[in-house]
Amino acid sequence: MAGKRTKRGFGRLRELPSGRWQAAYVDPKGVDVYKAPATFAAKIDAEGWLAAERRKMDLGTWRPPTAEAIRGTTVKVYAERWLAQRDLKPRTRALYSDLLRLHINPGLGDAELATVTPGQIRAWHAGLTTGPTRKTHAYQLIHAIFRTAVTDEVIDANPCRLENAMHTKRKREPVILDAKELAALADAMGDQWGTSVLLMGWCGLRRGELFELRRGDVNLKGGTVAVSRAVTYRDGQWSVDTPKTAAGTRTVVVPPHIVPILKQHLARYVGKGSDALLFATEAGGHVGEWDYRKVFGPAKAKIGKSDLRVHDLRHAGAVLAAQSGATVAELMHRIGHTTPAMAMTYQHVAANRDSEIARRMSELAGG
Repeated sequence: MAGKRTKRGFGRLRELPSGRWQAAYVDPKGVDVYKAPATFAAKIDAEGWLAAERRKMDLGTWRPPTAEAIRGTTVKVYAERWLAQRDLKPRTRALYSDLLRLHINPGLGDAELATVTPGQIRAWHAGLTTGPTRKTHAYQLIHAIFRTAVTDEVIDANPCRLENAMHTKRKREPVILDAKELAALADAMGDQWGTSVLLMGWCGLRRGELFELRRGDVNLKGGTVAVSRAVTYRDGQWSVDTPKTAAGTRTVVVPPHIVPILKQHLARYVGKGSDALLFATEAGGHVGEWDYRKVFGPAKAKIGKSDLRVHDLRHAGAVLAAQSGATVAELMHRIGHTTPAMAMTYQHVAANRDSEIARRMSELAGG
């Protein structure tokens, strides 16, 4: 009878209205149901397929159909497919492509995805000759690719199991400016560019976020700047997108003592339209790293901070907020972080600096 289901000890059979037979079974964990990839003209053929699947389970050779379909696929092929299926920012996609081309594919690309062992991963990782940061990024990427393969039931377990390989020790500690040093740097930058230092240093903005700020993003009455975009430069082109992380889209309250300076900057150096960039080149375009360096380099040397980098100003903003008593959640919002780990770091740094201040105060007293 068409549509009739047949009860069995393993799996189930169903006669379709067309007269063909459909076979299905539950996996060994009793979780997922797998159907035969095609229907069968005769019931005995459907029973044969179920018997073959049951035999694989008895022998311990059974793999999910998704794994069977990808048998023979190399790491390189799967990684390319993985990358194509991801919604990534252009800069991130370019980074991943470079990591695959330069560091992952040369050592692992030709290996069959399903046969890669932890030992192979360990040997590949040990053989990487790039810098520690790049090495960490390469490992993080291949770990993510294999993690997806586990989720897709292509492999049973992730072979990337190296302890501490997901993180790298910071080679350089950021130079953290205090309030007076920030003011000195802003003065050294001059009227047109000094405001950029104050916004990064007091509001914790990323450079890409700062240089995509426009007049319409500034609310002088409320004393806020709305961060909803960031600009990057790669392969000769400017790209405007959302901030680096989802938490990067935020409204930051500008410290009151900065608001009059920001107001003056808008009046002197920013066009009247709401789309006018807060900081622009003479031609009215985005400010490149090379443009900013021409002013930033001499200014940091003038205040005796030759090791200072632009991104250090963001660190200064986070530490100043932590010193003011901001909670972890408040810090995460202010600087646009998605996890509390870095916010906790800033709080620790702030605590250490407070200890240093106390020590210096004691020295003044002759202690």
